[in-house]
This record gives sequence, structure tokens and C-alpha cells, in this order.
Amino acid sequence: MIQDIFPHIMHNSFKPGLSPDADSIVIALNGNDVLIKGDLFPKLSDLPWLDRGRLTYLFGVDDENRYFLYDVETPDEIKAPEGYEFVNIRKLRSSGFPKKYRVFVAFTALQLANWYRNNRFCGRCGKMTFLDDKERAIRCECGNIIYPRIVPAVIVGVTNGDKLLVTKYARGFAHYALVAGFTEIGETLEETAAREVMEETGLKVKNIRYYKSQPWGIVDDLLVGYFCDLDGSDAITMDSSELKVAEWRSRDEIELQPDDYSLTNEMMKMFKEGRI
Repeated sequence: MIQDIFPHIMHNSFKPGLSPDADSIVIALNGNDVLIKGDLFPKLSDLPWLDRGRLTYLFGVDDENRYFLYDVETPDEIKAPEGYEFVNIRKLRSSGFPKKYRVFVAFTALQLANWYRNNRFCGRCGKMTFLDDKERAIRCECGNIIYPRIVPAVIVGVTNGDKLLVTKYARGFAHYALVAGFTEIGETLEETAAREVMEETGLKVKNIRYYKSQPWGIVDDLLVGYFCDLDGSDAITMDSSELKVAEWRSRDEIELQPDDYSLTNEMMKMFKEGRI
């Protein structure tokens, strides 16, 4: 999956007051587009025009690489070095050239960038906020503390003997997937799994069991994967506002996604190969 970047290691602990040097790596974001050349992000030394005062420490990778965020505010400040270009992060996933850990870096950087962007003003009193100097948090003088936004959601593999329920979303991602959805207030993750299956396909499930989790920073998610068994009728009543395909497929009929980044794909692969 996208977070499986071994032998690389991401160090996401907060380091207040850490200053960039010439070799620091800059994640320059213009909206959802990231500055990149092939599979390389620029170093600070590549960007002499950059206002260092607007750099924000993100995280480290391995022992030496320090990553800083530069959020582009106006088009006229963009002076991309030769060979570099801004690429949409969603397209970066399917481009075929970046190393997996660099895609993970871009996804996680965008998650933090959106958190900074969306909390420049306090939602309680409306005043301008400031960054905390002891932890990764945003504060307001009114006492409001804002932590990075993490949204729980489930991925559900519904099994029916040697068949798996597969879906295709009504919009967006075009490849086969599984039932998925966000957790509602007052709901356990297991209740979310059962509810989403019922809402999207009209099926009842039992024996809901945890498989694995995955951060998915491009939409602030923490995805939690479950397998469960069909309970009762296998007749599907598809919610066409959410899905365009919902069907049972045997192990040899399952079509995997084109990359190994997602929890969804790993779960489908596990079932296809008879390991679930």
C-alpha cells in the first residue's frame, strides 16, 4: 500500500523551530499541484526566489531528508527551475514514474497543507490563528486549539463463499473497488461497515472482522478495512447515486487496480489469491 515505503522511514514527529538548509526538500504546492521533476522534489538550493519565511516544517524521511511546505499564493511567484513542473497530485499517482514513497510524501504534505489553509482563521471567534510552538497544532488567542484533521472511513470486503462483492463508483475513480464510506457521529467502525453495505447494495452482513488500516492523506482519511460475510439473500439493490456497478465476482474474475497503493486493492488481491 502507499504507506509501505520500506526501506524508507517517515518521521512525522513535530520539530518546532527547525530551520531549513540548502539541502532541505521543498514540497511546493499550488492548490493540488506539486512541483516535481520526474520523481524528484526540489531542494531549497534550487529555489533561490523562494521566501524562506513561508516555509513550514512537515516531516523527515530517513535520517537526512527534511521536508518543508511552501504553499504558493499567487501565480506570479512561481519560478520553476528548468525541468520542474507542477503536476496534479492525483495524476502523480497514475503517472508511472514516481517512487512510491514520494507519492506518499506528496499525499501527506497535501493533507497538512489543506489543514493549514483551512484554519488560518478561528472557527470559534473568527480571529487570525497562529502555529503552536510545542506541538503540531493551530491556536487562537481565544483558547481554541485545532489539531490536524483525520477522517475515519471504512473499506468493506463482503464475501459470499468464493465470491466477493465488488463495485465501481458512480463518479471519479474508474477501476473496481469495494464498498466504502465515512463514519457518522455516534457510530462504531463496525456499525459503519454494516450500514454502508446496506445503503449502497441492500445487503446484510455478519462476522465483521478487522483487516488493516491505511492513511489516505489526499482526502484526510484514515481508512479501516474489514471483511465480513453475507447474511441472508445475495440479491443486490444498488444505490445508483453512489455506484454504477455492484456485483458478485469469483476469485478468478476479480480485476485488480493498476497499482498497489490502496487498501482496497490489497483486500481484493488477498481474496483473489485465496488468502482470505
